[in-house]
Amino acid sequence: MKRTIIAVLVLVLLSGWAVAAGLGVGEAVICKDVKDRTPVEPGDSFPTDVGKLYCFTRITGAADATTVSHVWFLNDKQVSAVDLKVGSSNWRTWSSKQIKPSDEGSWKVEIRDLSGKVLTAVEFKTYRPEPEGSETKP
Repeated sequence: MKRTIIAVLVLVLLSGWAVAAGLGVGEAVICKDVKDRTPVEPGDSFPTDVGKLYCFTRITGAADATTVSHVWFLNDKQVSAVDLKVGSSNWRTWSSKQIKPSDEGSWKVEIRDLSGKVLTAVEFKTYRPEPEGSETKP
């Protein structure tokens, strides 16, 4: 009985390792929206009055259904974590973050596998927009 339980546990652990071993990120961008599973206006610098930003990710190599996480950081402090389902070997998914006027700084979104391993990270910045009428004239 003990051997059966151990054998089942080993198989479960190995199958999880095999799924994670082939998992990769084909694309990861920060964008202003996602339409028809396509990122809209990707970039690496956004004003803090943008409202909402998306981390769009295309996951590759999943042998079975699994989960990835988007872990959002602002100025090296974790501010959000979102678990996302992956249903095939070429899967597009995304999370979003509401950006407040005070959310100025350096951002990073880590894309992690089920074990917590960082598959890749996307960095971007947010800045306070210049108030209207404050442009300097030559």
